[in-house]
Amino acid sequence: MSSPTPRRTVATLAPVHAGLCFAGDVVCVLLFALGGHQSHEASSSQLVTLRIAWPFLVACALAWLMLVWRSWDARRIVPAGVTVWLTTFVVGMALRLVSGRGVELAFLIVSLVFLGLTMIGWRCAAGLRRR
Repeated sequence: MSSPTPRRTVATLAPVHAGLCFAGDVVCVLLFALGGHQSHEASSSQLVTLRIAWPFLVACALAWLMLVWRSWDARRIVPAGVTVWLTTFVVGMALRLVSGRGVELAFLIVSLVFLGLTMIGWRCAAGLRRR
């Protein structure tokens, strides 16, 4: 009888793997902000990208604190990926709203879909690669 496979969590991932997972989510947020910048404010400074991104980067970091607190494997789609995606979206939008930036319906839809596809998508790709 073989022993059960140990449960993988953020804490048990090698630091480089946890860092890569976090970086994957940060890249998703930065690509989202860069796309918004290029679509709507392309003639302005690249600092605009950071102004767009900061609420979502803060929200993503908070989501990652939740992953660590709950000891979830950051590579898993459920619950980690869904938690990071939805926390990044909801908290990011709340921070954007309280900072005086707009939250039009089209922006809500595009951001929810883009963040979902990218944050869940890299986890799907990583899962296929691990098999």
